[in-house]
Amino acid sequence: MTAVALTFPPELLLKAQGIRVVFFDVDGVLTDGGLYFTEGGETIKRFHTLDGHGLKLLKRAGIIPAVITGRDSRPLRLRLDALGIEHVHYGTEDKRPAAEQTLQALGLDWGQAAAMGDDWPDLAVMRRCALACAPQNAHAEVKAVSHHVTKAKGGDGAVRELCDLLLVASGKYASLLEESTL
Repeated sequence: MTAVALTFPPELLLKAQGIRVVFFDVDGVLTDGGLYFTEGGETIKRFHTLDGHGLKLLKRAGIIPAVITGRDSRPLRLRLDALGIEHVHYGTEDKRPAAEQTLQALGLDWGQAAAMGDDWPDLAVMRRCALACAPQNAHAEVKAVSHHVTKAKGGDGAVRELCDLLLVASGKYASLLEESTL
């Protein structure tokens, strides 16, 4: 059996048990929050591969990643499609109804949901979820309602940190790690 290097506080693991869906913001969570524009006005985004692999691992463990973002762009759609993220709401400023729609479609409730956001538009979803997380560089009000603030910044592995926490809490982390070392 492969040794596991990660540890999380027991109270955080208890809070993370039973999570079946995770809502992620994009700018400031899956990306560094910077908006980069080409001369032609096209938006360019930078995504971290650790985060992408973490989202794939969540899916393998039966935990559904969902994205609710206030923006919409071709690079974002390409990245989420490449990761196989099926539950996405683009151009959504009021995120709570989008999250409720996803929960209803999945037959889940807020007690089975987690969320990661970095700014005020994410608060309505984060406050309702059983587990709320924020990247290290999130706004102070978002950190204040979070059960966990990652060591990593948004776009720099923060999403992976949450994914790992959920995988450990679900009891599937070690077996997924073992599979990858065979």
